[in-house]
Amino acid sequence: METIHTAYSSLIATISTTYTNGKVVALRAVNNQLLTTYWQIGQHIVEFEQGGKAKATYGKALLENLSKDLNKLHGKGFSRSNLNYMRLVYVCFPICEELPHKLTWTHLCELVKINDPLERSFYQQQAILENWSTTELIRQKNSSLYLRLASSKDKEGILKLAHQGQIVAQPTDILKDIYVFEFLKIAEPYHLSETDLEQRLITHLQSFLLELGKGFAFIGRQYRITLGNRNHYVDLVFYHRILKCFVLIDLKREEANYQDVGQMNMYLGYFENEENTESDNPPIGIVLAKEKDELVIQYAMHNVSSQLFVQKYQLYLPNKEELRKVIEDQLNRETE
Repeated sequence: METIHTAYSSLIATISTTYTNGKVVALRAVNNQLLTTYWQIGQHIVEFEQGGKAKATYGKALLENLSKDLNKLHGKGFSRSNLNYMRLVYVCFPICEELPHKLTWTHLCELVKINDPLERSFYQQQAILENWSTTELIRQKNSSLYLRLASSKDKEGILKLAHQGQIVAQPTDILKDIYVFEFLKIAEPYHLSETDLEQRLITHLQSFLLELGKGFAFIGRQYRITLGNRNHYVDLVFYHRILKCFVLIDLKREEANYQDVGQMNMYLGYFENEENTESDNPPIGIVLAKEKDELVIQYAMHNVSSQLFVQKYQLYLPNKEELRKVIEDQLNRETE
């Protein structure tokens, strides 16, 4: 009897797996066909617009007329806005085979809002790499993720970032010059203690992990380590599943100083010797501060672990135009 039950349970599991896999394949096929169909509709609209007399006759009212007539024939789905997105998708992806079929229609509607081809390409690649939902894609666009990453790179680095996305292969790949915590919705002026900031980040952990990037797994907060009969506490501890190492983060309400660097260096030494297993790589330490004096940090980092970094955070969205100017200057600069 037990053997029969085991065989039956196995049958249930097999059928469930087959059904689930079939649904995934079916949904993917439907999504692929939907994107192709909308692309073709966009193509028809653009080609009609280029038709000389037809363009002059219908002019700016084309999408409005199409919306009314197509909705009469097929019901909802042909709003003027949706038709405009179909048109834009064709304009941005003039070759059908280059449509990012791993993304959904709502993803594409967000991508075609981006005018700069390099920026659009980055978000397309990154949405696929990190399996972003549409909501996550919108958040990363609004927080200027591409601009923040690209502004610290040279021309070659910017082009690579745009075409491949942010590939994580070494510790510096997980860093941002400035981390943006606008999702905390802290009104200005603000007076937060480090403990308050830490608590708010934990409360909004999903958004915090999205800002940190792909591969971070939360381990704990106020992680206690004991040295010389005294307890010390690391603000936030993560494990990076791609780099296979612990990532320690200490939050500083104001400016980072040499003492913060020394403290983090001590934490790194402890984790490497006491917490790491044989399969773990050396830990990474990030001191996140509101401000930092580059020269002070440079000297404080002398002969300190190359796995230790001091980065800045801000609570409000960055100035996009300033970042764009930095990137444009890099792209326009002749290769020396």
